Amino acid sequence: MSVVVDMLTEKLALARVASRSVAQLSTKVKNDVLQAVAEAVEAEADYLVAENYTDVTAATQAGLDAYSIDRLTLTPKVLAGIAGDVRKVAALEDPVGAVTGMRTVESGITVGRIRVPFGVVGAIYESRPNVTVDIACLCFKSGNAVVLRGGSEAIHSNVALARVIHDAGVAAGAPRDWVQLIDDTDRALVHRMLGAKGDIDLVIPRGGAGLINFVVENATVPVIETGAGVCHTYVDAYADLDKAQRIVVNAKTRRYSICNALDTLLVHAAVAPQFLRALYPDLAAANVEIHGCPRTLDILGESPRVLPAVADDWGKEFLALTMAIKVVDDFDAAMDHLHTYTSSHSEAIVTQDYTLGQRFMREVDAAAVYWNASTQFTDGAQFGLGAEVGISTQKLHARGPMALEEMTTYKWIVYGDGATRPL
Repeated sequence: MSVVVDMLTEKLALARVASRSVAQLSTKVKNDVLQAVAEAVEAEADYLVAENYTDVTAATQAGLDAYSIDRLTLTPKVLAGIAGDVRKVAALEDPVGAVTGMRTVESGITVGRIRVPFGVVGAIYESRPNVTVDIACLCFKSGNAVVLRGGSEAIHSNVALARVIHDAGVAAGAPRDWVQLIDDTDRALVHRMLGAKGDIDLVIPRGGAGLINFVVENATVPVIETGAGVCHTYVDAYADLDKAQRIVVNAKTRRYSICNALDTLLVHAAVAPQFLRALYPDLAAANVEIHGCPRTLDILGESPRVLPAVADDWGKEFLALTMAIKVVDDFDAAMDHLHTYTSSHSEAIVTQDYTLGQRFMREVDAAAVYWNASTQFTDGAQFGLGAEVGISTQKLHARGPMALEEMTTYKWIVYGDGATRPL
């Protein structure tokens, strides 16, 4: 174990030194590096798909579920999408060095704030090898060095991706140690990263609730919690029901394995019979299993795909073609249910009533709040951020999709001309 720990200690030290160089790079150099990374990901597609196949084969043999396999798999199309997201990050405005709030105060000094990188960002994540590229490139553009620790199920994919983006970046002007991948799957290294205060400035976990809770409970390094998504959509009495049907089907079935997929549908009692009977064929065609409240069962009838909801269904992130449905008496009942079970990730209302829509947008405590739109949009690329490090469900210092600005902090800058403070 000491050899492994020594290896990690060395990687952390190299990242710390590199972070000082990354922080000083010009926007042009950073963008040139990202363009080179994007080109390399596309050029090395055959190699990356072959390495990924090793992981996918092992995961399939180990009995990983379908949604995990889907998230793990790299194809030329997926790699082209990853490269496209890198190019979008390159095209975004560089937050580093932005000065805000400059003003001269009564004493005569001029004060303001300037955006600066964190330094070394650690990322601990599962399953999805695209995260290796997304996080590395967002951290680099925001002036940080990065230490990556992906899941064992994606080890071959992550090693290959890290090698490709590292070499392309260095050839284009990045410091040699700008990205460090922990390529040993020993879980003890996660503990070491979480306790590396002074070596890592910020840790971001990205994965299931188990991983996130473990990181939050064990870290002495500051953590941004990218929480699980328990996402609701409320169809109000004043909803356009055709619009609501499209939104609900999309929110549940487009990608059911992502954190912003719909988990619980709330429907106003006044429209529930008409709406649920119209909605059900679309859900059935997509093989969605419904866990319904008694009033839902009265409308749809109990069947192999319509089951009675149990207490644990409310507030559950299904990550599967399963959803809970509850019929509520009014807007206030919907809000009571939502506030009881929300994970503060993504919540939606479908209504044509302006007053209720505005109330929902003001009163719901979540990172992303939607009015007449699918929660599937909670994504860095969809919000115009290029990509994301993760989706924060906490309130400090970042909330929602975290991209370039959220990967920086600030420091105060003070200008004087021999200024001294009176005794």
